[in-house]
Amino acid sequence: MPVKSERIPATERREQILEAATRVFGDLGYAGATTDRVAKAAGISQPYVVRVFGTKEQLFVEVLQRTSDRILAAFDAAIANDDGRSLQARVGSSYVELVETDRGILLALMQGFILGHDPVIGPVARAGFMRCYDRLRTVFEPAEAMQFMAQGMLINTLISSGMITEVQKERNVDELLACTFGDKLGLVLEGLTREPATRA
Repeated sequence: MPVKSERIPATERREQILEAATRVFGDLGYAGATTDRVAKAAGISQPYVVRVFGTKEQLFVEVLQRTSDRILAAFDAAIANDDGRSLQARVGSSYVELVETDRGILLALMQGFILGHDPVIGPVARAGFMRCYDRLRTVFEPAEAMQFMAQGMLINTLISSGMITEVQKERNVDELLACTFGDKLGLVLEGLTREPATRA
């Protein structure tokens, strides 16, 4: 009697593609990424990726929307989980932990900001940015929310620029990283120096 193959539900397959696409766009940039590279990273066929998402542009738009959703979910969990630390510390740690465990999120986000001039991608990137600010404004005063966003953009810049690799090479880099990441620096350094999954 033949063994019946187990099919993956469409929603799980879609998430699998978006997760792979986040890594590919993050590692290769929007220009360097292709639906074929995404398909290989997801372990499926390229025609299937195109059938589900249409174009590379639409796939990237959905990656950006998923990225915003994940950031907001991390914020919400941190806001709800009063573990004795300040609200700022909890929310800040939630963002650092998220980008440490999945740097594709941060790098894809930065790609979206770079493409701010694009008539399709730009509005999605800006909307995601403002969704984060709007959520923070439910618990912080305007100046606090702005400071938090500024700190987040500093984190993004340090990671996406490769500054992590300059620890102990350039004067004051280690100091800047320590001030930015605090007691999470060790975890960030460990996570961000791992070889990306999309590179052979």
